[in-house]
Amino acid sequence: MTHDPACPMCRAVADLTAADRPDLVWHFPHSVAHLGPWQFYTGYCVLMARDHATELSQLGPARAAFLDEMALLAAAVEACFRPHKLNYELLGNLVPHLHWHLFPRAAADPDRLRPVWFALDRADADPAEKARLTAGTVPVAEARTRLRDWLTANGAPTAP
Repeated sequence: MTHDPACPMCRAVADLTAADRPDLVWHFPHSVAHLGPWQFYTGYCVLMARDHATELSQLGPARAAFLDEMALLAAAVEACFRPHKLNYELLGNLVPHLHWHLFPRAAADPDRLRPVWFALDRADADPAEKARLTAGTVPVAEARTRLRDWLTANGAPTAP
């Protein structure tokens, strides 16, 4: 596995791999999934590549497996939380390490026609907005259990 000691995402992957943290969802062979902090989007997950890469093209033969793991996590989020729409974000402008944001969107979301980043920007300046966006309709432990149970029942691969 390639690792960049200067990369905060590589450190996060190592932390998630070393311990069963409350936000850890799944150890896939090519990625690690965890619940993101913005649980207003109930079931919001981040999937981080185990290998340090800044672009999908750099994964080489592992690219298909990484994308399959992302699709499997997406299926789990869809099955467990029934969003109106699931938004996928692979940006890397802030942290250049391959990672997907999977944002479940509700039909009742007042910002449903805009990217979540507008609301998250407001949360940086407004403590009440931050509190609203970090609170979910489902406790984190329950969200994690639902996702893990679905992934287990559906034969999700795990890291060796």
